[in-house]
Amino acid sequence: MKSIKISLEMAQKVKEFVAITQESSCEILLKSGKYVVDAKSILGIFSLDLSKPLTVEIYSDDCADLLAKLAKFAA
Repeated sequence: MKSIKISLEMAQKVKEFVAITQESSCEILLKSGKYVVDAKSILGIFSLDLSKPLTVEIYSDDCADLLAKLAKFAA
């Protein structure tokens, strides 16, 4: 498992983030405090507090390309 901190403060960033995560076949979760949602679900993401940094957890050992794509959202 790999994890990174990201920031998704604008709706356009959420849309870009979901488009990137939906391309991946591995399980990706997004955490905010005690809440956990599927990172491929735009509705799930909008249910989180987006004013604070979020933690992305990627359940795959071969995810270097995905991490590179998500780097632009780093908090």
